[in-house]
Amino acid sequence: MALIEDDDMGCYGMQVTKHGLPAVWVSAVAMVDIDGRVLMAQRPEGKSLAGLWEFPGGKVEEGETPEATLVRELHEELGVDISESCLAPFTFASHSYDDFHLFMPLYLCRVWKGEPHGKEGQKLKWVYPHKMVELPMPAADVPLIAMLRDFLS
Repeated sequence: MALIEDDDMGCYGMQVTKHGLPAVWVSAVAMVDIDGRVLMAQRPEGKSLAGLWEFPGGKVEEGETPEATLVRELHEELGVDISESCLAPFTFASHSYDDFHLFMPLYLCRVWKGEPHGKEGQKLKWVYPHKMVELPMPAADVPLIAMLRDFLS
C-alpha cells in the first residue's frame, strides 16, 4: 500500500482531474414508473446544454452526499419527495467537457411521493429506455441509455 503525503492533485477531494480540468460532481436519478418508463427532464433555456434531455438531479453541494442531493433536487425541481432508502446505486458517468470533468452517479428510484412536474419551467416526459436514443442528450448521459435498456428490459 502506497503512502500518500501531500496530494496536490486533489485525490481525496477530486477537485482537479488528471487533465487539469475542474471536477464537477452531479447526482442523477432514473425514476422508473410502473410501466418501466424513465422520467426525463429537458434543460431549460438560459442554462448550459439548453434543450437537451437529461436524468433529473443536480450538483452535489459541499458537505452533501449524492443521495441527499437527489432528495433536495427532486423536491426543489420536480415537487416530489423521496427517501434516501429508495435510491439504489446503479452506475456512473465520467465525462470530460471542454471546461470541466463531470462525475455523475446514477441511481434508480421506483418509489416517491407526489406527481413530478417542472417547477422551474422544464419540460418532463416519461420515456421507455429503448426510445431514449431518439432524444438529444448531453454526451455524459448517452452511455447510460444502453445500461438502463438492458436492465429494465
